[in-house]
Amino acid sequence: MISTIRTAHRPKSLLPAGLGVVAVLSLLPAVPATAAPVGDASPRAVTQAERRTAAYLDSLRNKPERLKAFFKALPKGGDLHNHLSGAAETEFLIKLAGEKGLCIDATMTAVAPPCGPGKRPAVDAQTDAVLRQQIVRAWSMQDFPSDQSGHDHFFDTFGKFSLATWDRGKLLADVADTVVEQNQFYLETMVTPASDSARKLADAVGYDADLAAFHRKLLADGKLDRVVDDAVKEADDANAQFRVAAHCDTPRPDPGCRLPVRWISQVSRGSTPARVFTQMAVGMRLAERDPRFVAVNLVQPEDGESALANYSLQMRMLNYLRGQYPDAHLTLHAGELAPGLVKPEDLTFHIREAVLVAGAERIGHGVDLVHEDDWRQLARTMARRNVAVEVPFSSNKQILGIAGDDHPFNAYRRYGVPVVLSTDDPGVSRIDISHEYQYAARTYDLGYTELKDLARASLEYAFRNGRSLWATGSAPSGYRPVAACRSDRPGTDHPSARCARYLADNPKAATEWLQETAFATFESRHR
Repeated sequence: MISTIRTAHRPKSLLPAGLGVVAVLSLLPAVPATAAPVGDASPRAVTQAERRTAAYLDSLRNKPERLKAFFKALPKGGDLHNHLSGAAETEFLIKLAGEKGLCIDATMTAVAPPCGPGKRPAVDAQTDAVLRQQIVRAWSMQDFPSDQSGHDHFFDTFGKFSLATWDRGKLLADVADTVVEQNQFYLETMVTPASDSARKLADAVGYDADLAAFHRKLLADGKLDRVVDDAVKEADDANAQFRVAAHCDTPRPDPGCRLPVRWISQVSRGSTPARVFTQMAVGMRLAERDPRFVAVNLVQPEDGESALANYSLQMRMLNYLRGQYPDAHLTLHAGELAPGLVKPEDLTFHIREAVLVAGAERIGHGVDLVHEDDWRQLARTMARRNVAVEVPFSSNKQILGIAGDDHPFNAYRRYGVPVVLSTDDPGVSRIDISHEYQYAARTYDLGYTELKDLARASLEYAFRNGRSLWATGSAPSGYRPVAACRSDRPGTDHPSARCARYLADNPKAATEWLQETAFATFESRHR
């Protein structure tokens, strides 16, 4: 697993054992000679293999089982919006709760032992089917009544299973296997690094409205770096636990061992300004120090009282810290709101400030787009800056009740904003990424090439180190390879030494090429 490497040196290979770069290069379908030039917004050329696969997909309209199999086998890029604790399967969390000796109280919350009156050992759920189903319903959206608040139930689940999620390495082993089995090639997942240390530091230093002065106080005498040390140690321990849980150092490693994984540092936006700023600083400094960590994000309900009151302040905090840590990436939950959930005026600026003030490189959810002030100009700005939107359809429907034509998916696409499909909290939502792709195809009448390019976009806009396989401006022109690989006619000829060197030097491009190999194999099945 690439996430185990905490060194600036380039990893030796991103490919499965026995499959060299040259072999991978030889499998990528050739770019048609008629492909549009870079920067041309005309529709991209379609290969014969893509046409055959599209025809096969069309033939499955009334064959639900075969359609489901098609979407599971479809290469689906990476998952860029994934909360680790909410991504693990609920049944796996129940198993972990039993292993830790936790108890289940009357509200179906996992609590510490001993299991006194009104509490049952979590391990009982392994043999008691009724108890197990009660816990599953409390810890996820399964069988959730449509006349109740999906928003409240969704966010309440995390407090109920929180004590079962302390073993980060075990969680990752479960989630990484699922990602690989879903035919994905990369994962960015969110965790909260050194949360206790960060909280203690924030409370000890105290808030200062002068952000530069506050930052200096955090740095003084190495205080912030000691918290970062705790986060690195925490990641080391999780990595060691992962390798044991996934059998990575045995003759039969789990599939997840070969998955490149990167961490995104969560910041609890509902906390005090002192704690929020401190968590931001920890995440930014960590991303510049440890290559396993790539970005910072804000979590917790965006409609929470403190989150709403301090939203603009938090965007200014991020703006300042990005100037201090320019190599740290930023993706933000923004616009995860809907009419009726907040006051109308709160729908008008969250995405805008995330992009224009904080400088977010990606936006998570972005559901309230059309309620933003001058939203069309905002969409044009996002398109021009290549600010991608992470779209988890099931989460948006369950939390906000937004789906179908009410969702801004098509609005983003009309204005050229990059869109990537994601899962958010697939364990809580009881879905997987294949479900999200199938939903998108059915709801928005997407063809095979549109689905393929959504998968490509999820790697193109990943915070993966190295340069892309695709030339600048490639998205509207058909994902043309960079100059180093453009003339190799991959799929028929051996690649040039120049192209092979480019992939070896750029892990992002190598991961994208690995997906193109998977596409070639996938499309060859439909001749």
